[in-house]
Amino acid sequence: MKRTKSSARWLDRHFSDPYVLQAQARGLPSRAAFKLEEIQQRDRLLRPGMTVVDLGAAPGGWSRVATTLVGPKGRVIALDLLPMNVPMGVEFIRGDFREPSVCEQLLATLGAQRVGLVLSDMAPNLSGIPTVDLPRTLYLAELADEFAQRVLDRDGSLLMKVFHGEGCEVFLKQLRSRFKTVVLRKPPASRQESREVYILAKGFIP
Repeated sequence: MKRTKSSARWLDRHFSDPYVLQAQARGLPSRAAFKLEEIQQRDRLLRPGMTVVDLGAAPGGWSRVATTLVGPKGRVIALDLLPMNVPMGVEFIRGDFREPSVCEQLLATLGAQRVGLVLSDMAPNLSGIPTVDLPRTLYLAELADEFAQRVLDRDGSLLMKVFHGEGCEVFLKQLRSRFKTVVLRKPPASRQESREVYILAKGFIP
């Protein structure tokens, strides 16, 4: 199939992207790992011995960063609808987080263990239409927040992707009633033309 001019430009930009080149050099599954690394450098979310849940984990970059930083005494549980090459030390559940049965499976895997950090890089299949994509992404963030309320330890943290736009401010206000600090992060590895931002909520108040 002949490439369109737009797809050819995207491929050229993708394969000349310094983060893509770094990911290839380090054997990382995608450039997304650098987003978490950059947020970690600033906010120090991940600590040795911590229990972490990684939602929307495929292809596995965030889980790899997390398991390296929590170390052998920590625990990383990853979940995604798609298959992934599971990093050593990571527990993986394949399923659709929107399905209650999958969420219950995740809760059963955790057992009585409380969580220090919930990560969510979940995103819907994008249509390119903001009025469609923004609500879908916000819905996934709301699900991540509901899950976090069930599993986070006191003073735990939640980091999740959204597309900034209509509805975000209301959601942020809701989060501020449950967390001591709520801020937006746009790590350098996130493409500047993208509307994606990360909500970081720290200091969970049960």
